[in-house]
Amino acid sequence: MTRCARVFVSMFLLLAPALLAGQGARPASGGQAARAPNPRADSLRAAQRMDAEGRHREARAIFTALIATAPDPAAKAAAQRRLAMSYGYDGDCAKVIELEEQVIAYWVTRRAAEPQNAHYQEGEMANEAARVCIDHGFLDEAERYYARGSALGNMEPSPRTHPKSLWDFRLAHAMARLAARRGNAAEAARHVAEARRILDSDAEMAKAQEQYFPYLVGYVALYTNDLATAEREFLKTTVAMPNDPFQVLLLGLTYERMGQTEKATALFERAYAASTGSNPPNVYTRTFTRKKLGKP
Repeated sequence: MTRCARVFVSMFLLLAPALLAGQGARPASGGQAARAPNPRADSLRAAQRMDAEGRHREARAIFTALIATAPDPAAKAAAQRRLAMSYGYDGDCAKVIELEEQVIAYWVTRRAAEPQNAHYQEGEMANEAARVCIDHGFLDEAERYYARGSALGNMEPSPRTHPKSLWDFRLAHAMARLAARRGNAAEAARHVAEARRILDSDAEMAKAQEQYFPYLVGYVALYTNDLATAEREFLKTTVAMPNDPFQVLLLGLTYERMGQTEKATALFERAYAASTGSNPPNVYTRTFTRKKLGKP
């Protein structure tokens, strides 16, 4: 980090509470206590907003400073994860993997204290890296990290709080999408069938995961040129998962491939406006729609 960047970050961390006071803060009233100042949390939120606005250099300077000044390993890992997502805006699969591995390393240290959660988080971080990679077309890296996520998650000791069926479903889901992206419709269909079988085999797990099956069917249909099916399924997912702008983007892509430009553009605008979060679906959606719509 340059001297100028260090000065900027130091000043930002000192002034963050005051700078953010006029950005969403509300005076306490009706007996509600004011939120206690938390400069690190405020800085994380502000840097995430900068990323959503395309101000990645500034955001990364703040994340890097938060990593360097972290009061404990958990805070350091939280900032490393946010920095990983910042590089996700660039589609930098290798950098995202490097940073997510650092977060995984933190969770390895937590295995003795919280074995169930630690293994689950390790699998989640690997899958998070894989999701960035597949969205940006790094299919081999995505396949490797989806497999790693499944292996890490399935190391959870008994009594398990996340069943093997969950990781099996996630891996089948990922393998179907990868096959579709590679143009192998028959292989994709086999993995879709396997995902369906796994859901049907565990009704308890399926309560939370069933919503992701229409997304899978629509995704495979989109990338194997079955646009009628893609439209039907994404019309479902945009209702079932209203907080996932990636589903709106996929419906927009479907209409674009159908030649329905006006519908597609309206959906891209909607997806852009909604993609202000800091996870892989939001990050990719924001990047894609910014370019598609010519946003600054």
